[in-house]
Amino acid sequence: MPVNYTPPSPGQLLRVPGVALGTAHAGIKGWQRDDLLLLRLAPGAKAAGVFTQNRFCAAPVTVCRENLARADSIGALIVNAGNANAGTGEQGLADARATCSAVGRVVGCEPAAVLPFSTGVIMEPLPVDKIVAALPACRDAAVEEGWLTAACAIMTTDTVPKGASRRVAIGGVPVTVTGIAKGAGMIAPNMATLLGFVATDAPIERTLLEELTDELAQESFNRITIDGDTSTNDSFVVISSHQASIEPLTKRSDPRLSPLKEALAQVAGELAQAIVRDGEGATKFITVKVEGGRDAMECDRVARAIAQSLLVKTAFFASDPNLGRIVCAIGNAGVDDLDPRRVSFWLDDVAVVVGGGRSASYREEDGKRVMAKAEIGVRVALGRGEANATVWTCDLSHDYVRINADYRS
Repeated sequence: MPVNYTPPSPGQLLRVPGVALGTAHAGIKGWQRDDLLLLRLAPGAKAAGVFTQNRFCAAPVTVCRENLARADSIGALIVNAGNANAGTGEQGLADARATCSAVGRVVGCEPAAVLPFSTGVIMEPLPVDKIVAALPACRDAAVEEGWLTAACAIMTTDTVPKGASRRVAIGGVPVTVTGIAKGAGMIAPNMATLLGFVATDAPIERTLLEELTDELAQESFNRITIDGDTSTNDSFVVISSHQASIEPLTKRSDPRLSPLKEALAQVAGELAQAIVRDGEGATKFITVKVEGGRDAMECDRVARAIAQSLLVKTAFFASDPNLGRIVCAIGNAGVDDLDPRRVSFWLDDVAVVVGGGRSASYREEDGKRVMAKAEIGVRVALGRGEANATVWTCDLSHDYVRINADYRS
């Protein structure tokens, strides 16, 4: 079960005017649950996406990039679980495009106005016939209140659905932000997470929407790691349905943008952290903050070195304050001119290392007390500047191995 995360109820995920969601059972992986999601968007809806930097990117990622570049507006998104359509070559591209054409026929838009997404097993042919057969049921089931059902349909090894909502006023007019995400393993995004979709009815001009999407990914989904692996299918999309009765937001200098951007950031951040809390086999949620760096990049490098160290992660699982592992990770982070004599770090409120050596006040029982908690903070001070960075991660348990050993069965 996830670490200190309760999935939302249907009523907590607020409807976004102009975004209708419908699911159906396509039988892609043999699950006895819905595994296909269709999002129908109002005419004139805009979308922007950030995608995996994995060079072996999945066919739907390629097609999404193509369609976002071609289409002035987006009419639909189609998401299947159980098959990643990755490592499938030219046939995979043809299958992704055929899916877009079928969705276009069902909802009445051009194929280029459809964005396809897939998640699941890699290097298996996409069962296009099953997806096409289930599309009418998705269309008929589509409602604006369908967010939680949608979050359930896109799950793979997730144990719970993940969603979040906020509502703010812009010029006295209420606008809504709602999002869902899935992901529990193969998480070390170099963009976003496995799949994340956030929508708002606030009208946002396309160029501004693209800028906001990049920033949101960098400060949320790009701050998480579970196992150090970047998926072939990572995709994060922000949708503007343009249904709220306000003048469109076109410039960053518009003072109306601030509350909306904050709401978007809160939703994206909540979803990103939910993925780590539901990491495969996770029993602990860990925040790694590195401060005092010369720039954010080196702080990020040190934070990730700690968060992705298998030795550090297994120590957290065992509640074993073998904290030399953190010292080792800091030293291996690739900050060539780092002076260990200026480095300190803490577990929550417990000073472990001060000025490059074990703190005189540190006692192992204090380390054990913190390591036994479900939520743990690691704070590192590099002593060389003013920059900082934060990464969220989890421990590595026996269940992580079991889940991934059994994944294809």
